[in-house]
Amino acid sequence: MINTALIVLAAGMGTRMKSGIPKVLHKAAGRSLLGHVLTGTAALAAKQTVIVVGPDMETVGQEAQLYVPGSAIAIQTKRLGTGHAVLAARESLAGFSGIVIVVYADAPLISAASIAKLIGKTDGNTPLAYLAFEAENPTGYGRLLTGPGETIKSIREELDATPEERAITLCNSGIIAVQSDVLWKYLPLVKGNNAKGEIYLTDLAELVAKSGARVGYSTCPETEVAGINDRVQLAGIEATLQAGYRNRAMLDGATLIAPETVYFSADTKIGKDVTIEPNVFFGPGVTVADDVRILANCHIEGAAIAKGARIGPFARLRPGARIGEDAHIGNFVEVKTSVIGKGVKANHLSYIGDASVGAGSNIGAGAITCNYDGYEKHVTEIGSNVFIGSNTALIAPVRIGDGANVAAGSVIGADVPADSLAITRSELRVKEGWAARYRKMKQARKAAARKG
Repeated sequence: MINTALIVLAAGMGTRMKSGIPKVLHKAAGRSLLGHVLTGTAALAAKQTVIVVGPDMETVGQEAQLYVPGSAIAIQTKRLGTGHAVLAARESLAGFSGIVIVVYADAPLISAASIAKLIGKTDGNTPLAYLAFEAENPTGYGRLLTGPGETIKSIREELDATPEERAITLCNSGIIAVQSDVLWKYLPLVKGNNAKGEIYLTDLAELVAKSGARVGYSTCPETEVAGINDRVQLAGIEATLQAGYRNRAMLDGATLIAPETVYFSADTKIGKDVTIEPNVFFGPGVTVADDVRILANCHIEGAAIAKGARIGPFARLRPGARIGEDAHIGNFVEVKTSVIGKGVKANHLSYIGDASVGAGSNIGAGAITCNYDGYEKHVTEIGSNVFIGSNTALIAPVRIGDGANVAAGSVIGADVPADSLAITRSELRVKEGWAARYRKMKQARKAAARKG
């Protein structure tokens, strides 16, 4: 098996994003651009991963650790081109022998399959290979000047290309696979003899070719190596990702009534025979089991929904929501950090936070768990087969025993034993005829005022 190391270039300022957030930390489908790249390349099982960042970009390194724990962080102190950025990773790869792969943290659609194909183009006679694509509009890209047998003679950046070279549509993605000894032998020899005075990784091709070795290339779709420089391009990547996620969900057995209105996160997991109605948004960390029905206009994040549950319409599941089998979470119901048992029904206008609700219980309209005292969160425990009446406030910490009933309009601040009734309403008082007398008095006063 070939030893591989991965260098991810993530030092770009992203000035066209017009943001205080590093470009590679901007998100598409709930995942950072860097996270997409590290997830997409995970199947390569690289022995070492190095993230090249700029000064004062600690947050980028922290993000990398979420996806590749133990990855090395190298700092490119001055941004002098892609070749200069790769040189910043050299110390982190001291002692490594094998194939070095260089990818870009702002190209989130790259796949392990395309990189594996690129690695396959390298051998003892071909120590370096570039990932290329046929560009619909090649403006702005480096052009591949090719030789016989799918080899590269050199790569010409647009600012340095002749009119004839600019007509070439076979373009460089910037992604390379190169034998480590060749990389560190020739990359330090690259000079900044170009319009920008920068050290380009592309110039490595000509040096290696002139040494008598072959420089190969493989191709992939243009969309797979699309980079992001501004928020318009970010929106374009989001649209591409969402189209793919929707198709995958439907091909895997889910029904999307209006696919273009459903938004998934990169890690959303959807089971079979799931129906998703229009205008549903999935944030990160959602798992939906088989036979679930999600009605229109729901927002779901960090939640797990068990088999046969029904969610919505207009429901909100926040992080930590665990919805049991055949449970119903209805319109304008919000659930946060709570376990909802099998067959529970909370059909409308309720808030369930920091709670557990046992199997078969019913939560009436307007019932809420009062979980926050202004300083700390507290837990509400609702047993099995409990009935919570409408407009009930459960003041945590509190426990409602199995089979208990809580009367509508009650405020419960103490534990309720199993199979009991809890009620805190005041006694109803009726004064017959009072409304008629009051109305007559008010009418008389208005009439007197008009005469005066």
